[in-house]
Amino acid sequence: MNSFSAYIILIVAVILGTTANGFAKGAQGFTILIPSVLTAIAIVSCMYALSLVMKTIPVGITYASFAGLCIIATTFVGIYKFNQIPDLYEIIGLGLIVAGVLMVNLLGKTNN
Repeated sequence: MNSFSAYIILIVAVILGTTANGFAKGAQGFTILIPSVLTAIAIVSCMYALSLVMKTIPVGITYASFAGLCIIATTFVGIYKFNQIPDLYEIIGLGLIVAGVLMVNLLGKTNN
C-alpha cells in the first residue's frame, strides 16, 4: 500500500472513530442496545482500519494523526448533535492539536 492509500484509510478510521464516539454518548454507558452495538461495530472497524494504516505509516504517526483528527471531528459532532459549544480556551487547545497533527505529518521525519 502506498502512502496516499494509507492516508485515505486513516481518514476512514477517523470517520469510524468519530462515529463510535457519537454512538457511545447515546449508548448511555452501554445500557441501550442499538447504540451500544453500533458503537462496538464502529470501534472494531476503526481499529481494523488503523491496523492497515500501520503497515505503511509508523505507529506513532498513525495514532497521533488519528487521535488528533478524531478529537477535532468529535468536537464538531458535539457542536452539531449535542449543542456543546467550545469556549475560547477549548478552541485554542483544538487549534494546537491541529498544529501538532500538521507538524507531525508535514514536517516530521518518519521512519517506517
